Amino acid sequence: MKIIDIKTRQGKIECDGCIVKKDSVKEFEKFGSKGKLCNCVIKDESGEIKLTLWNDDCDKIKIGDKVKIINGYCNEFQGEKQITAGKFGKLEIL
Repeated sequence: MKIIDIKTRQGKIECDGCIVKKDSVKEFEKFGSKGKLCNCVIKDESGEIKLTLWNDDCDKIKIGDKVKIINGYCNEFQGEKQITAGKFGKLEIL
């Protein structure tokens, strides 16, 4: 799937692209558990979209990596589409 074709609230997304931007990792605590969150931008030939990384994925991805999202999900935050592998998806470095 091309990034340009991704729709808000769409699931079962499978796409790949290159990480062109990565924000700093933020740590948080929710319901007594600690976690990590990091926003990136992933780009393919059709466009780019924000990619939210969670926990261990935050540390294994760097700018320039080509990645594949399997069974991802797209939501919208402050009017901007963003995708994530989330709980049920997978992120692979190609």
